[in-house]
Amino acid sequence: MNSMSATKQQKADSAKKELQELLELRKSVADARPRFVRPESWRLVRLHPEWRKPKGLDNKVRKSFKGYPKRVKVGYRGPVKARGYHPSGHVDVLVHNPSQLQDLVPEKDAVRIGRRVGARKRAEIIKRASELGLRVLNPTRLRTIESEK
Repeated sequence: MNSMSATKQQKADSAKKELQELLELRKSVADARPRFVRPESWRLVRLHPEWRKPKGLDNKVRKSFKGYPKRVKVGYRGPVKARGYHPSGHVDVLVHNPSQLQDLVPEKDAVRIGRRVGARKRAEIIKRASELGLRVLNPTRLRTIESEK
């Protein structure tokens, strides 16, 4: 029985180490990724810079001409196994009320409070998360409720 739990522990440790390496790889890929901008957005004020696929017949970005911004391609993506993870290695879980915290695992999950949650419910979520030992990724929006108590 002890040898079986030891091998499970070793597998868990190796999986955690692999995840950390993948997260570091994802960060290095993200740092090397160019800033993708919408074609002609640097020339025309009415065009916002967020990416849109170039579709024109003579478009220089679509044709990948030298001196023009890079196109969005699948090769710039991070590793598949590292997607959906917070840089800390936890799974990012969006929560809107304290009852959603029940099923979460402290070693695996991290809580992100929804942006439309008010101050009172946010305080309840933070309190319940600390009781359960869960990490809250965005606790700082709490303002007036704590100061009134």
